[in-house]
Amino acid sequence: MKVLVTGGAGYIGSVVAERLLGRGNTVVVLDSLVRGHRMAIPNEAEFIRGDLRDRDWLIRAVADVRPDVVAHLAGEALVSESVTDPAKFFDVNVHGGLNLLDAMVNAGVNRLVFSSTAAVYGEPAAVPITEDAARVPVNAYGASKWCFEQMLPWYATAYGLRHISFRYFNACGATVER
Repeated sequence: MKVLVTGGAGYIGSVVAERLLGRGNTVVVLDSLVRGHRMAIPNEAEFIRGDLRDRDWLIRAVADVRPDVVAHLAGEALVSESVTDPAKFFDVNVHGGLNLLDAMVNAGVNRLVFSSTAAVYGEPAAVPITEDAARVPVNAYGASKWCFEQMLPWYATAYGLRHISFRYFNACGATVER
């Protein structure tokens, strides 16, 4: 299977790319390298440098790659920065994500794995938090991820998008080297 991993130079994305390769998949990493690191990308993965906010470029890139599935792990993720610069988070996480969805539709790609966040829940009313707990984000990071998640069922209805979202809490310790 050919997998396009957005944000594949980041911590979680690079581990996902590595694990996919280890299971015999072909992996193409798309990353702007604004926060990620080129050396984190596995050598066996193809690398494309670019920005999700550049719609025309992204449409061409996804069409050229022709993946079977997209693992979308790119985005702004620093919670404290989302409080001081919310526009950046909505621009990258929502607008960039919308561009990715449109590029997928254009290329005929209908499978998406989305890296969301537990920050969509905000301050939970009860713990443990269940998947169907109320989504009441308390910062632009959580709100931007929740906004993107809300677009997915509409793309499923209109274009047959099959999708799943993972809502991580804190990620650590996947590899000794990182």
